[in-house]
Amino acid sequence: MKWFWKIVLVVVIVIAVDIGRYLFYPSVGALKTHHPIPTAFMEYRQAQWTEENREMKITQKWVSMDRISPNIIKAVLIGEDDGFYHHEGFDVKGMENAIERSIQKGTLAGGSTISQQLAKNLYLSPSKNPVRKLKEAILTWRIEKTLSKRQILENYLNVAEWGDGIFGIEAAARHYYHKSAKHLTGKEAATLAAVLPNPIAYNALGHQAYVVNRAHIIYKTMRRRGIIESIYQEVMTKPKGEVEREVEGIEESNQSNDSMESLFGNDESPIESSSVTPTDPSDPIMVTPSPSDANETQP
Repeated sequence: MKWFWKIVLVVVIVIAVDIGRYLFYPSVGALKTHHPIPTAFMEYRQAQWTEENREMKITQKWVSMDRISPNIIKAVLIGEDDGFYHHEGFDVKGMENAIERSIQKGTLAGGSTISQQLAKNLYLSPSKNPVRKLKEAILTWRIEKTLSKRQILENYLNVAEWGDGIFGIEAAARHYYHKSAKHLTGKEAATLAAVLPNPIAYNALGHQAYVVNRAHIIYKTMRRRGIIESIYQEVMTKPKGEVEREVEGIEESNQSNDSMESLFGNDESPIESSSVTPTDPSDPIMVTPSPSDANETQP
């Protein structure tokens, strides 16, 4: 019996250390000046593709907030975290509602804020076990204490998954609508925001009832509130003294973004066409290598 309790104690200590290290690691402050590509979630997807013997590559390009349409900023906030400006990383009411839905439906419903989703995407896995949730909570608290709301939202919009292998709003806008994120219309933005809860199951170009209905609700809310209102000023206006993150030369892990400008275009002239034709999946813009290339790119 003594051995049993010793084993239990060792397990508890290991778990405590594993969780506690997230109080100090990784360096959340680095997000102010470095693009965190690839993220843990991207690496998780690549490992998943390897197991499934799928030849897939990550498509992603980082863009600053001034190159993202106010339409998508507002649509994502309405659809994912309407209380973004009024909480410090945790939406207690939202979590209570999620728990109630979970009990009623017998499934685990989501209630995560954008800050929580960012913590998960950057550093963790999609697992929903209690240990992972505790790690997420610690990282969320650190992110909220370290970054401005504008920085949190910029990071989230650039790493969020919008389809199979499609990460970030610029890649999503190019893939689904053949335009830059800066030129997304209100309806396009509402549709992209509508698929965020499950971008693998839902397609922005499809006609699934859930996506159509959710996009309609988000768009109606956008029109009712107007594009710009006071609570959005923090993300629409760059704060004084905030370090401007440049793609060119920012870090070794992001050097591949520089070479993609010719593929994405310079975005200087407005794109008036709003045709909804998907890009050719055989010609993606690659940022990180496929799992099959891992051995060639790893030291």
